[in-house]
Amino acid sequence: MQSPLIRKKTLFLLLVFVVLFSTVFAGGNKHKESALDKKINALISQMTLQEKVNLLHGNTMFTNGGCERLGIPQLKLSDGPHGVREEISLTSFRSAGWTTDSASYFPTETAVAATWNRTLAYKQGEALGAEFRARKKDIMLGPGVNIIRTPLGGRNFEYLSEDPLLVSEMVVPYIQGAQTNDVAACVKHFALNNQELDRGIVDVYLSERALREIYLPGFKAAVQQGKVLTVMSSYNKLRGDWCGENRHLLTNILRNEWGFKGLVMSDWGGTHSTVKAANAGLDLEMGTRGPFSEFYFANPLIKAVETGEVSENVVDDKVRNILRVLYGTKLMGDTLNRTPGEFVTPAHSKVAYDVAKESIVLLKNEKNTLPLKRDSIKTIAVFGDNATRKHSEGGFSSGVKSKYEITPLEGIKSRAGDDIKINYSLGYEKVTSHTNDDGTRVLVPKYDADSLLRAAVKIALQSDVAIIFAGLNHDFDTESYDKKDMNLPYTQEDLINVVAKVNPNTIVVITAGSPIDFRKIEKTTPVIVWSWFNGMEGGNAIADVIFGNVNPSGKMPFTLPESLEQSPAHALGNYHGKEKPLLYEEDILVGYRWFDAKGLKPAFPFGHGLSYTTFTYSDVKVRQNKKEVKVTFTIQNTGNKAGAEVAQVYISAPGKEALRPPLELKGFEKINLEPGKEAKVEIKINKDDMKWYNEAIKDWQLEKGKYRIEIGASSRDIRLKKEIEIK
Repeated sequence: MQSPLIRKKTLFLLLVFVVLFSTVFAGGNKHKESALDKKINALISQMTLQEKVNLLHGNTMFTNGGCERLGIPQLKLSDGPHGVREEISLTSFRSAGWTTDSASYFPTETAVAATWNRTLAYKQGEALGAEFRARKKDIMLGPGVNIIRTPLGGRNFEYLSEDPLLVSEMVVPYIQGAQTNDVAACVKHFALNNQELDRGIVDVYLSERALREIYLPGFKAAVQQGKVLTVMSSYNKLRGDWCGENRHLLTNILRNEWGFKGLVMSDWGGTHSTVKAANAGLDLEMGTRGPFSEFYFANPLIKAVETGEVSENVVDDKVRNILRVLYGTKLMGDTLNRTPGEFVTPAHSKVAYDVAKESIVLLKNEKNTLPLKRDSIKTIAVFGDNATRKHSEGGFSSGVKSKYEITPLEGIKSRAGDDIKINYSLGYEKVTSHTNDDGTRVLVPKYDADSLLRAAVKIALQSDVAIIFAGLNHDFDTESYDKKDMNLPYTQEDLINVVAKVNPNTIVVITAGSPIDFRKIEKTTPVIVWSWFNGMEGGNAIADVIFGNVNPSGKMPFTLPESLEQSPAHALGNYHGKEKPLLYEEDILVGYRWFDAKGLKPAFPFGHGLSYTTFTYSDVKVRQNKKEVKVTFTIQNTGNKAGAEVAQVYISAPGKEALRPPLELKGFEKINLEPGKEAKVEIKINKDDMKWYNEAIKDWQLEKGKYRIEIGASSRDIRLKKEIEIK
């Protein structure tokens, strides 16, 4: 038994140790406060509550308030997922009427994803960032990374893919490229904005596992790998709370788990409260209707602080997040070295062309009709409104006043030269018009549909080749509204079928950013090409693919169902608007995962895309250590044309501990090969990416057992398999 003296000495020494440890620990924390943090905190300490709050809400349609007294400038924001939007009025979405705001128009994000080329994603992001800087913008409102859940989604064309890994792999370089120009990218819409139907009030319910495995990985990659500076909350609700005031999303996940230190802004008009939104983690309110001083984060926030409903420390945190973005974009601090940017340059046109040409997907090519053989062709018939339509200004917030846009007909004429005669006929008429206020309207036709078809047949009979530019436009692929169905609009199906009947060399080119129904045309059409909304050089890119100057290498970033009823959201009756909670009952079985699990045959599968050459896969080897699985194999170009192949690596997990899809994409690589050449491909899969989210323990778990590694040219074209065991 210890004596009282010994006990006193022990307690004294313990107290000394605690004091010393606390001092060292506190000192360590002090040292961890960076020079930037000190500057920011010093500024905040000098600001009045009114000055702080002035930073937290819009004071024009696309700027927040600054603090001139302390040298804090406004942030200037602009739409522009694929080009800087035209200048907007200070108080409305009306055009400001500038004549100097015509920008470069880049391929949409689905097109970027279809390249499966990380380098091109970086280059497009870099070019976009340069244009934003040259237009004196500080925040680029993009990219969008919401999962493509339904074929009807109006904004599918603005998003990347149905697959979380492909989204993550493409968004990171896109953001990194943009932010090299001292512009903040804004990843959106956080989260579950998977439809436009009743987007402002639809209430999504899903498992935490589906949220983590399918819908959040792109955002997480943007934050942790891309180091994105800003995040935009989405319009919809998640489990009863609007996403702009959803503490689980904005604080628990984004801040606490992922460590995000940038600013979180609302979508325009996406804020619904002062106290709840402020305490949940929203920093900047934009676009609420009414006087700017009456925004939820304006005078009402000052009142909430004064009444104690919101702590001024919470306001300080929001100011701190905004100041980090101001310093991160060199609006403050190192302002002399801020990148000036570049606007509408030949280099940017080349980036737009390079992305467009690699995004084009050859879906079907019977009898090797493509590429066209110039020596045997004297006449080409071209049909369709999409042959001459410019798409840059459509889609509402994604619209661009493009400096120029090469249409497909212009591209075909340019590449055909003087030796080939081009016969153009409309074939079908666009009889819709879209305005954001009242959606898509049906117009009175100017032409008789039967007369257009008869004229098309006559020209098709007189031509060696017929090319029909069909698909959608921004009356259908647009913000604010979902499509009503997957049908090709107007009389396109009739046109395709009558032309294909009289001309066996018929090529159908689909311009669209979301799936269409192929059932009435696929069997009659020998060649189908998917061409996207492909930017200002889109017409040249599609012409070069058709004439063989470019070997197509795009792969579908989403599944093309045979019918709408095949899609899980619609098969389960879980696509609707505001009338009741929207259940994501398909859970983790989104896109190809659903098709594989249910044994459904799509029109064209995820990852599909043909080439003018052929590739063989061989010699697969799989090795593993504690952290990763290393997959190596050989690809050889066995055809007679140079080309690029996207090798896709999927895993098939044991699925004993929890439901797992038959296949999950876990890696890919795009390989360029000359004829006869081969390359050894190595793809590393981090074992963390093979885990599933266990809701019972609220953490990720690696299942033990036998896994199949499957390597192929699409999710339905598997060339190599290897089994491994994870112990």
